[in-house]
Amino acid sequence: MSTAYDIIIRPIITERSMGSAADKKYVFEVAPDAGKIQIKQAVEEIFGVKVADVNTLRMHGKRKRVGAGRPGMTKDWKKAYVRLTDDSKTIEFFEGMV
Repeated sequence: MSTAYDIIIRPIITERSMGSAADKKYVFEVAPDAGKIQIKQAVEEIFGVKVADVNTLRMHGKRKRVGAGRPGMTKDWKKAYVRLTDDSKTIEFFEGMV
C-alpha cells in the first residue's frame, strides 16, 4: 500500500500553473499508477484541504540527445490538475509563488 507521499511526487511550478492557483487549481506530478480517487485522498491528507475534482493526463517522454549524438528519452510521467472546493482553504505552499 502506498502512502500519500508516494502518490504525490512534486508540485509543478510554472507560470501557467501559478496563474490558475488564484482559482484554487493546482498541478502536481503524481505516480503513474495512481488513480483519481487516490490522488484526491492524498492531496486532502497532505495539505488538509477539500478537493472538488481531479483531472489527470500522461506526459510522454521527449527525445533527447546525450553526448555525441546518442539518442535517448526523458521519462514518461503523469500530471494531475486538482481543483479545490469553494469553501476549502488554499494550499499555503503556493501562497508566496503567485
